[in-house]
Amino acid sequence: MAANKASLPIVDFARLRDPATKQEELKTLQHALFGIGFLYLINTEVANTVRDVYKMLPGLFALPSEEKEAVAMVKSPAFVGYTKLGAETTAGATDMREQFDFGTVNEEIWKEGQPQWRRMEGPSEFPDYPGCEALLRRYLSEMTDLSNEFLGYVGESLSLPSDVFDPFKHIMHRLKLVKYPQCPPGSVGVGPHKDSAGLFTFLSQDAVGGLQVLSKEGEWIEAPPIDGSFIINVQQGFEAITGGVCPATTHRVIVCPLYRYYITFSNSLQAPTSTTRYSVPFFQGINPSLTLDQLKSVAAHIVSKVPVSDDAKKRAVDVPSEYLSPLFSCLGEAYLRNRVISHPDVGQKWYPDLYTKYSQQKLV
Repeated sequence: MAANKASLPIVDFARLRDPATKQEELKTLQHALFGIGFLYLINTEVANTVRDVYKMLPGLFALPSEEKEAVAMVKSPAFVGYTKLGAETTAGATDMREQFDFGTVNEEIWKEGQPQWRRMEGPSEFPDYPGCEALLRRYLSEMTDLSNEFLGYVGESLSLPSDVFDPFKHIMHRLKLVKYPQCPPGSVGVGPHKDSAGLFTFLSQDAVGGLQVLSKEGEWIEAPPIDGSFIINVQQGFEAITGGVCPATTHRVIVCPLYRYYITFSNSLQAPTSTTRYSVPFFQGINPSLTLDQLKSVAAHIVSKVPVSDDAKKRAVDVPSEYLSPLFSCLGEAYLRNRVISHPDVGQKWYPDLYTKYSQQKLV
């Protein structure tokens, strides 16, 4: 069961930008990230583009199967493209969602002899749908700018320079367009997990809701939609930078709940119009070549500033983090392991030896 209330903090991006309110809002940001691990971010400048993306989603997912399969993820070693319903797994269970995955433009091409995880930096394939590629490239560009500015405020919230996290950034970010179909009440859309693509996730969700967050007390709390907002959570990459002091927050999606409300800025409540759920998460990338040993030295001054919270109850029921495991040579390999296990069809086609290795591996 999950608590039925919006108990996640709200951070106002406009107040972070305003010198008159910045310091007060930085305190809110610090508590939200390091005390809770999830937050709502409101008043960004990406709202219009987000609305355009949502207008496109029903038609995009309604494309004939053969047109969606033309850009199937299984055709890409970079784990980008279309994933049909039931083809991805999380926490050992099948996800009840279909999705398109994309990445920001990367001109580098993997060459024989380079690490296998470098293959994940390959180009995206866009479905043949009017205006899709141009709109998503615009969205990726705007979200890259937003996430970089946000990362600067995270540094300032710790009384550090705004560019303190620049050495950890990467040019490769990822974007998902997700559809959770109508299912029996209480069905799990995606099981408990920690996002693994990098630093922070910026999630836009529609009016249906269903997202739940594992609190510091080890209890599931709901994160109902707030119109025009992004829900931001800590990913495993940022957790690794802090040496696990700031853990990536575990979350899940429950499809088609018995009831769901849509919170607007006027605080009015509206019943959802559909039990099909759409969401658009953007995953801010991290430098995949970083190792845990490197982080211990280059990030020590950051870790010393991170507030330590009492989350023993959460850790007792939490899922493991690949990025903190000594099994992997660097963060890039840890992320590759995550993708191979989550998308076994892609893993078996492009990384057969690693699929065999990782599927038998237990995280430590």
